[in-house]
Amino acid sequence: MNSEPISNKIPVYMMPGMAANPSIFEHIKLDDNIFEVVYLSWQVPHKGESLQAYAKRMSQLIRHKNPVLIGVSFGGILVQEIARLISVQRVIIISSVKSYFELPTRMKLAKKTKAYKILPTGMVNYFEQMMNFPLGKTVKKRLQLYKKYMFVTDKYYLDWSIENIICWQQKCPDPNVIHIHGDKDNVFPIEFISDFELVPGGTHIMIINKYKWLNKHLPNYILHGKK
Repeated sequence: MNSEPISNKIPVYMMPGMAANPSIFEHIKLDDNIFEVVYLSWQVPHKGESLQAYAKRMSQLIRHKNPVLIGVSFGGILVQEIARLISVQRVIIISSVKSYFELPTRMKLAKKTKAYKILPTGMVNYFEQMMNFPLGKTVKKRLQLYKKYMFVTDKYYLDWSIENIICWQQKCPDPNVIHIHGDKDNVFPIEFISDFELVPGGTHIMIINKYKWLNKHLPNYILHGKK
């Protein structure tokens, strides 16, 4: 592990959502006189690697003491696991969940039936071909976003990620976690979420299209915690 950098700034580590690259944070602007932002990237998990072992491996990339961890979606789950292993100043999750009980019913059912094991994750390698299909504008726009921000297309990683979201074992939410969530999130619907900071009109990709709200409020959450 590298030695801790010498700085008076608050270290903020940002973890993107499943398969996404750090460019999803391209519109998030924190005052660089106060904060030192470090972007984490997904690595392909080792065969049979548990989420906890993966979190330990990722924690070795954190060079500062008592950092602030910010994670989006599955990245939010991962930073909560990392926070079990190292001392952190604060954990902020965006468009994510704090426990198994906040997962929607369809994901809980997928766990029981193991339906997640037959998802066609290999299709992510066919974005170019899919764009030529007679799809609606909304679907094509979504595919363009996936193509722009998707970082890992490895099928094992995608299968591993989906399984670890659906089968996450955490039952008791950490009350210190700051949870920012949109009321239009269709991946983790708000009806299953508790104890969160509401972003009106925020969808699951609000890190991209609600950046103005986040830029306004994130510094206060980082500095002062919950309201």
